Formats: sequence, structure tokens, C-alpha cells
Amino acid sequence: MNYDPLECNVTPSEVGVYECEVHLKFRLIEEKSVLSNPEQLLEFLLDAYACGADEYLEPVAAEVKAKEISEVTASPQMRRRLIRLRNSKD
Repeated sequence: MNYDPLECNVTPSEVGVYECEVHLKFRLIEEKSVLSNPEQLLEFLLDAYACGADEYLEPVAAEVKAKEISEVTASPQMRRRLIRLRNSKD
């Protein structure tokens, strides 16, 4: 028997650099001391919002904008990572 190797024509996923802007507005019932640490505030608020509405969180508004930008405007580290992604065999 003669077997031909299977050909796998996988198109590498196209990746690009995006600039994203997120505007969230919500009301939150929380201990005052939790919101006093500015270094962890954004992470805490995003985690609370990601968990969804409940009796302690009330979403008011959400607006998200994302647009592809030129790779040249990205930092050198981001451009290197983009090249690695495009060259990867995965």
C-alpha cells in the first residue's frame, strides 16, 4: 500500500496592533479602604465589573472602541512580539 502524507493547509491567524479605549461607568458598594490604594484600583474595579451585576454592582454605561494602528507606532517590544507571533509554527 502506498500512502500519501496528509497536507495540512493551515492559514496562520492574522495578527495586528490595536489601540483600544474602554469607558465604563458603574456604581459599586464596597469598603472605603479597598478603593484607597491607587496602584490596585484599576485591577480591582475591572475584576468587580467582569464578575457582573449583582446587588453590589450596578452597570450604568459601557463604551468600547478598538482600531487597528500601524505597526510602526507600536513599541519596539510589541513589534518584536508581533514578528515572533507571525513566525511561529503554532
